[in-house]
Amino acid sequence: MKAKLILENGMVFEGNAFGYLDETIGEVVFNTGMTGYQEVLTDPSYYGQIVTMTYPLIGNYGLNLEDGESEGPKVKGFIVREACEEPNNFRCEITLNDYLKHHKIMGLEKIDTRALTKILRNSGTMKGIITVHDLSQEEIDIKFQNYNNTEAVKNVSTKEEYVIEGSGKHVAVIDYGIKANILRCFEQRNCKLTVFPATAKSEDILNVNPDLVFLSNGPGDPADLAEQIDTIKGIVGKKPMVGICLGHQLLALALGGKTAKLKFGHRGSNHPVKDLEDNRVYITLQNHGYYVKELPEGVKVTHVNLNDETIEGMRHEDLHIYSVQFHPEANPGPRDVNSIFDKFLAV
Repeated sequence: MKAKLILENGMVFEGNAFGYLDETIGEVVFNTGMTGYQEVLTDPSYYGQIVTMTYPLIGNYGLNLEDGESEGPKVKGFIVREACEEPNNFRCEITLNDYLKHHKIMGLEKIDTRALTKILRNSGTMKGIITVHDLSQEEIDIKFQNYNNTEAVKNVSTKEEYVIEGSGKHVAVIDYGIKANILRCFEQRNCKLTVFPATAKSEDILNVNPDLVFLSNGPGDPADLAEQIDTIKGIVGKKPMVGICLGHQLLALALGGKTAKLKFGHRGSNHPVKDLEDNRVYITLQNHGYYVKELPEGVKVTHVNLNDETIEGMRHEDLHIYSVQFHPEANPGPRDVNSIFDKFLAV
């Protein structure tokens, strides 16, 4: 069935719908990874976004029930150059088309994803609508005006506190939309995990007397999360704290730093980052539209993005605080960046 992508700037791309055939609206972003589309679809940090894959063929190894980063897809829509209809992999349990259809996620293929990526790169991310319907300009304007993603963290966070037993350090995890593999990385180190919803208060977390407090990744603008920033302020100086991605940004804001929005974000599994402490370069997986623009007082840079020199990690000079912007739990080829979790536990 024919469908089209309508961008906020008025541009229209016409292609074919797949997956769930109806309509969706979200922020249109692009991911530069050649593989890992199941992890992208199920990453809670993509909540509220329509993801464009720059690699031309997606779905060629299918999907399975084991590799998701959450209990189901979190994207608002999925755009590819070509969706593979006949995947070939011994672990494949469902095709991309059937997976999206089952979870009611709108897909769009047969458009020029290179042209779309260039528009997003040059003009910045923007809202978009994927639809099989003919919409008037008034209807389009109303849909754009009514769209917002300020409740993203609340929608993807766990609703109740839960515990994952372990014999090692006790880590209190604040779930802003955590990826499953982050929990697995702590479990592999025998940690006991008490996972809290994003709405948890500082006294709730301190009451379990953890050895370490971990702030997870998640979607949206960190500046929208005033309640979560207050919770972090209530823990600073009382317990060691570490964070990844959104957790890193929230930690910076709680300490007095500033964040800002990137023009088109960092999303993909091929971003070079330099570790200034170890004098090494890592190829990292990233998924963020915001970054730490100004460091708080008493905090030093530990990692730098080699593409645009943005801050990718920080460590407090006096307090036990350490965080990174990239995702060390992912394995985009090399696995050496996974050692960040050992640094977390040694803070």
